[in-house]
Amino acid sequence: MDAPMTKPEWKTPDWVPGHIEKYLTDPEAAHMWDTGAVGLDKMIPTLLLTTTGRKSGEPRHSPLIYQHLEGAYVVIGSKGGYPDHPAWYLNLLAAPEAEIRVGAKRLKVRARTTDGAERERLWDLMQEAYPLYEVYKARHPARPFPVIALEPIGDVAHD
Repeated sequence: MDAPMTKPEWKTPDWVPGHIEKYLTDPEAAHMWDTGAVGLDKMIPTLLLTTTGRKSGEPRHSPLIYQHLEGAYVVIGSKGGYPDHPAWYLNLLAAPEAEIRVGAKRLKVRARTTDGAERERLWDLMQEAYPLYEVYKARHPARPFPVIALEPIGDVAHD
């Protein structure tokens, strides 16, 4: 008899907590991320997404690779190719209004999951910017990675 398949356990990558802290204390320095941590050799723009935890109601920070396309900040819910969606995406489904920091700029946004031709076009552009999305997709081809447009709805008052 075959052993039952177990779901791989997700562990936040080691570099993530430090990147969040850097974004909170020095957002300009955190904006461009050195992809050496994942084996690439380039700098790529990141934003800090703050969602409301769907269970806790507490703010939850996630550093994400993005591209500013068609007036929105586009992000991918890849979770490194794990079979389930990232918690930040589930939080956005429960409460689509969130905050992003793009360098020192802070914006209120409303999340929208793209579909159809728009999703395919944005996926292609994001995959060009960060080729590892294709590697992640190969790890779990049955899960469609959400392509999310974070559409600005206003500025955030600074602390």
